[in-house]
Amino acid sequence: MGVSLKDVAQRAGVSIKTVSNVVNNYQHVTPKMRAKVQQAIDELGYRPNLTARHLRKGRTGIIALAVPEFGNPYFAELAGAVVDAAARHDYTVLVDHTGGLREKELLVSQGFRSHVIDGLILSPIHLETEDLMARTETAPLVLLGEREYEAPYDHIAIDNVAAARDAVRHLIDLGHRRIAFLGSRTGRERQPAHLRLRGWREELAAAGIEADESLVVVTDGYGREDGAVAMAALLDRGERPDAVFAYNDLIAIGAMRTLSERGLRIPDDVAVVGFDNIEESLYGATTLTTIAPDKEAIARLAVDSLVERLSGSPVPEPRRPRPGYRLIVRESTVMRPPAEQSGP
Repeated sequence: MGVSLKDVAQRAGVSIKTVSNVVNNYQHVTPKMRAKVQQAIDELGYRPNLTARHLRKGRTGIIALAVPEFGNPYFAELAGAVVDAAARHDYTVLVDHTGGLREKELLVSQGFRSHVIDGLILSPIHLETEDLMARTETAPLVLLGEREYEAPYDHIAIDNVAAARDAVRHLIDLGHRRIAFLGSRTGRERQPAHLRLRGWREELAAAGIEADESLVVVTDGYGREDGAVAMAALLDRGERPDAVFAYNDLIAIGAMRTLSERGLRIPDDVAVVGFDNIEESLYGATTLTTIAPDKEAIARLAVDSLVERLSGSPVPEPRRPRPGYRLIVRESTVMRPPAEQSGP
């Protein structure tokens, strides 16, 4: 039989209400009393019944996170950060996979799991603003991802244009002028690929370099194979760049494979910059320079926003905080002696 609040109260010599106040972290408890109750909790090994606590508030204690693909390490790493952030609020995370399919994104956004979740964090690919405006589900929704929306929901995303400009500026500062962009997409001007391409164009223009559109390569997807194929296509048509800025790390890693197979040295012949700072970027034969979004901040802001809306407190709508990012310089742009290698 488990330890109850009554057991803790008897051990500490206080009322059950006082124990409840300490467990629920209410402010109006003296430090001396809190320490006394906490000692009893530790001695007895008391664990709060989180399910009962949520049910008393009319909640399930579960929030959902829906991401486009589990095969992309970025989303796996982000999911881990969301689970950690939710645990600090005593929430469990149900992780869903949309496959980047519009019909599945519509399904999750319209609340097909609403009977088991309190709220949803969604990273959509194909949803349009009108889809979100037509949403009738009342459970709170927080959006992730760099695609832009004009909808009344909190949206957590880094500044893609500024991050792309930082990546391209790094390459320009190293003396590169023929900088390719791998991972462009057709249609939907507010997709992340278009925003990063816009940053590529803007930074080249700021440096007085004419953007060579023949160095922009559209890809079918965002994986390693897409990067390898895109790099091969560029080289096969005689358009050899002296540097590559890839939409994400996976495309960059695929491109680096093709460059190596063609006998081109990285970074001596072609420098490469990725985006996302997935763990794999640090462990290739040549470590990858990359833009590193602050995944922990993204997760924390998303969960905090959702929990705040679940609390019923009045909050402004919508909020669009900008988590930070940084450029991490590694061997794919600046080859260094082993003793000087950059850390993660």
